[in-house]
Amino acid sequence: MQLTTGDTALVLTDPQNDFLSPDGATWELVGTSVEENGTVEHIEQLLTAAEQTGIPLFVSPHYYFPHDHEWEFGGTLEQKMHEIGMFDRPGPLQMQGFTGSGADWLEQYKPYLEDGRTVVCSPHKVYGPEQNDLVLQLRKRGVTKVVLAGMSANLCVESHLRELLEQGFEVAVVSDATAAAQHPEMGDGYAAALTNFRYIAGAVLTTDETVQSLAA
Repeated sequence: MQLTTGDTALVLTDPQNDFLSPDGATWELVGTSVEENGTVEHIEQLLTAAEQTGIPLFVSPHYYFPHDHEWEFGGTLEQKMHEIGMFDRPGPLQMQGFTGSGADWLEQYKPYLEDGRTVVCSPHKVYGPEQNDLVLQLRKRGVTKVVLAGMSANLCVESHLRELLEQGFEVAVVSDATAAAQHPEMGDGYAAALTNFRYIAGAVLTTDETVQSLAA
């Protein structure tokens, strides 16, 4: 897979406090993986590379509004996210309490994500982009190749990978710019995702490899 100017974009899933900040709702589960991978720093390296090379940046965020908490069923972690108030906002047309909340961007990413050129898509609701406008936004910009990173590896990143592949995009996953929950009973989400990345992605790259490819 060759990363080329004009048809390649960086897509980040959930670069938000609830995943990446020690104060976030899931840090007890994902913190070790985030720190071992250097996820926070590696995502910032990708953001810097995108800014320097001019490749477009798309964010597929995760937000829950009050009406989402009326769902009558869901998967294990989906239900847990609702229980702990993960990514909560007071409403789709309201921003009260957003700044610094678990749904907000990690503070050090804000200069990149709030630069006026980043495409912030509508929120995805479970794990994949099927319910938001990411694919539409990519196609409208002429993007055919995606560099994918963000949180979390075996949930939103893997779900975005699978759907983007089904939609006809070439996708490279940045393996150390993601992380996942590690649970004594459910297992190591990062290890599970890495196995699947290797089987199905167009390429599995480190951050350094990605930055070098983009620069070239």
